[in-house]
Amino acid sequence: MFFPIRCFTCGAVIADLYEQYAEKTKAGEDAAKVLNSLGVERYCCRRMFLSHVEVMDKVVKYGKN
Repeated sequence: MFFPIRCFTCGAVIADLYEQYAEKTKAGEDAAKVLNSLGVERYCCRRMFLSHVEVMDKVVKYGKN
């Protein structure tokens, strides 16, 4: 649902990079190049970005009104 603050494996702080990553990939840039430009080098941290699915918009419509 929410992007994690830290990488589950190594504990590196990655949440501050997610907004930039999301903007650039939605603009059509290649995800690998975006992660390289942001300085995300570890496989475990890259996995956190590549496997994240944003479902909050879908969940919100089932909340209380």
